[in-house]
Amino acid sequence: MIKVLLVDDQTILAEGIKSVLETCEDLKVVGIAADGAEAVTLSEKLKPDVVLMDIRMPNMNGVVATKRIKEIDDGIKIIILTTFDDSDYILSAINNGASGYLLKDIGSTALIDAIKNAYAGDTILPSKIAKKITDAAVMVSSDKEIKLKKTFGLSDREVEIALMLCDGFTNRQIASALKLSDGTARNYISSIYLKLGVDGRSAAVLKIKQHT
Repeated sequence: MIKVLLVDDQTILAEGIKSVLETCEDLKVVGIAADGAEAVTLSEKLKPDVVLMDIRMPNMNGVVATKRIKEIDDGIKIIILTTFDDSDYILSAINNGASGYLLKDIGSTALIDAIKNAYAGDTILPSKIAKKITDAAVMVSSDKEIKLKKTFGLSDREVEIALMLCDGFTNRQIASALKLSDGTARNYISSIYLKLGVDGRSAAVLKIKQHT
């Protein structure tokens, strides 16, 4: 039996979700919390296996509550269940220990399956949500590239290599990944150092991070 705690400030919605979940004999709703603060208290008291957590709530939002609950008991699986598909919310929730992120338009069977899968240790991210995260990462990467080009006058290839330097790639790994000779890779890196006004890798990485 998987014990589930529901967290939502809309009581009628929480009651509806409870009714749906209890059609499955493997699930038992052990409590309903009206906000994040109550969710933390009830999690400590009721020891649920899975928490279905709303995001926007009074007193304490779902992201903060997720972080607090995971600090108390890392074994509790938390699935964000919300109407908001904002990439900042998604990333914050996942970074704070959530096992998944679902939208409230999900069907009852899919919701029950998601709870079972999260309990088994899976990460629950529907394709629409996964795309949001990917798009956000691409935007961050694109923003970095634009800043490096504008600030230091780096070429597209130099930007690519500069970001790889930041990620800890060695000269040989850069050459291999970009199908360059070792000498060509070294020349690009020397050019990057020159444009950044530095004389070594550590200083280059530091300067790149300061400007991206």
